[in-house]
Amino acid sequence: MTTEVEDFLNEWHRIVAERDLDGLRRVLAPEITMGAPPYWARIEGHARVHHLLGLIVNTIEGFTYHREWVQGFELALEFTGRVGELDVPGIDLITLDDRLVITRLDVMIRPMNALEALRDIITPQMVAFLQAEES
Repeated sequence: MTTEVEDFLNEWHRIVAERDLDGLRRVLAPEITMGAPPYWARIEGHARVHHLLGLIVNTIEGFTYHREWVQGFELALEFTGRVGELDVPGIDLITLDDRLVITRLDVMIRPMNALEALRDIITPQMVAFLQAEES
């Protein structure tokens, strides 16, 4: 792992642990895309992905990263957390570019009941954001 990627990971962990939404804004590329369960289509664009990630970070309690796999600018980060009484294990797949900002993020979460609980909390807030964006 290069020093630059290690520095990115340290900053990413700090951002998530502190729920630092301004810091989050700085590590997302303008052209970022995100695959987030349970949505079929990828979410595109800095503002949309930033908002969704902010909702996720503020909804999942006890969010903790565990193992990491790094290959160049491709990262896989295993995490756990809780939504209500449900455990939420998952993996973030992150692609960085040469500016060391995230250009692609895919979030995989299980089990289905935890995914559904997360969706039920986040979807109304994301819909309101998208409607306001269109106004």
